[in-house]
This record gives sequence, structure tokens and C-alpha cells, in this order.
Amino acid sequence: MAGRGVNGGSDRNVRADPKFQRRLGVGWIITKYAVTAFLVVLISEAAKRSDKLGGLIAALPMVTVLTLIWLWVEGQGESKIANHAWYTFWYVVPTLPMFLLFPYLLPRIGFWLTMGASIVVTIASFAAFALVVRRFGIELL
Repeated sequence: MAGRGVNGGSDRNVRADPKFQRRLGVGWIITKYAVTAFLVVLISEAAKRSDKLGGLIAALPMVTVLTLIWLWVEGQGESKIANHAWYTFWYVVPTLPMFLLFPYLLPRIGFWLTMGASIVVTIASFAAFALVVRRFGIELL
């Protein structure tokens, strides 16, 4: 479902100017990597200290928020940014069964088999979910 983003308003701004984009350069990419990696390490360190706190921080949409910020700073249009948020919502839903399956399987079959089974269930859930929401005009594949 393309074009689901924000209507009205201009997608053109100074951030979309090629000169602005060139000024961002490699330093910007390194900054993005550093901030994103910092958050991943922060979450894993918090999870070591508290299961609940680690889970809460991991559940926050920090990566999505950062992505929206990166897209905005890099001059992407409002419709592109809105579409990213829209599709992120729909892509999160079929991942949720994995979070119930993982703690159930882990003590029974070990970490790696549990991880594999969780990935398979997530892929199957996504495929089934995409078929269901297609009936409502939402194209995920």
C-alpha cells in the first residue's frame, strides 16, 4: 500500500538539498552507527541487571524512533517517514508470538533450537498475517 503517508505539506526542504546531503558525509554515518550501537549495548547491559528493565527498554521503539530521526535529518519526505512508521506498526504484530514461544521452548530444547524455531514461527506468522491484512487493503509483501 504505497502512499499511505502524510498528505499535504511539502516533502521538499533544505535537508533534501544535495549539498546538505554531501555535508553529512561519512561522519554522519559513523554517528548513526555509534548511537544505534550504544542503544543495543545499553539494552543488553540493562537486561543483565534486571529482566524487567531490560524487557521494558527493549520493548520501547527506540530503533524506530532513531530511524525516523535519521530519515528526517537526511531530508526524506514526510510521506516516506510516515510510511516507515505505518509499515513498522504492521510488521511488529506478527513478531509477537515469538516472544511467547521463546521462553516456553528455551528450557526444553536449548538456546539455538529455540532461536531457530522462533525465527520459523515469526516467518510463518508474518506470511499468514500478510495474507489476512491483504483482505483489508494492506500490502505487506
